[in-house]
Amino acid sequence: MTIARTIAQPLPAARRRIKGSHVRIVAGVLISLLFLFPIFWMVLTSFKQQVDIFTNPPKLFFTPTIATYLEYLQRADIVRRLINTVIVAVGAGFLSIVVGAMAGYALARIKLRGAHTFGVLILLSRGVPPIALAVPMFLVARKLGLADKHITLILAYCTFLIPYVMWLMRSFFVSLPRELEESAMIDGCSRYGAFFKIIVPISMPGLLSTLIFSMILAWEELLFALVLTNRFASTIPVAIAGIAGDTVNGANWAALTAVGTITVVPVVIFALLVQKWLIQGLADGATKG
Repeated sequence: MTIARTIAQPLPAARRRIKGSHVRIVAGVLISLLFLFPIFWMVLTSFKQQVDIFTNPPKLFFTPTIATYLEYLQRADIVRRLINTVIVAVGAGFLSIVVGAMAGYALARIKLRGAHTFGVLILLSRGVPPIALAVPMFLVARKLGLADKHITLILAYCTFLIPYVMWLMRSFFVSLPRELEESAMIDGCSRYGAFFKIIVPISMPGLLSTLIFSMILAWEELLFALVLTNRFASTIPVAIAGIAGDTVNGANWAALTAVGTITVVPVVIFALLVQKWLIQGLADGATKG
């Protein structure tokens, strides 16, 4: 009876592991709530009337309204800017993944004198203040007649996305065995053929996760869009900045939170739709890296 009771009871080490896992779960939930609370408050405020926003103490229970959403969705520039943001984010994401993946593969596999130094210099280019690049880009785009164009904004975003993609994919390619390409080249593939037929399919989870992060970074970028666009290619972050800057009658928090929610919701939906590939890419990167 004593032996059976001893076996049935968890050992002290097992008890500590169970208690530690419970503590980690509780800590994870609390940290998640801490980071999600500003988003929750933004969405909640977007359904309030202006008079309810400034009540003290703040109201959690109120009569919701969608008047602010209807007002700003009826404005053509908000819908158009949302479409522009999708076009620019998708274009910059795909262009940067194509160029950055090939550059990362070259740094990982091809032995060239000074290749590592060249890669470090590209990475250090991300440390350049964006405002130092935005003004020269605007002058060049205006000179070429490309100001306020989607392609100009896509190329501008690639200046900070390509180094990001290149170094992420380089670490992924380094972890892959060289025998994969060597076997393909022995069978008659060229270097390009081995890359596109062997390496790209194997690296698809990493490519997809990097593409997702790149598109999210392009989605939320403000400075280049503010400097390089006027009306035709203007994006949704510029609209939010315009609402925030219009403080003649005080900040229009209802409009800010409503447009902010419109901006955040597509990203959340997109992340939920691609979470399978995103988690797989992160897990493969952690395992192989």
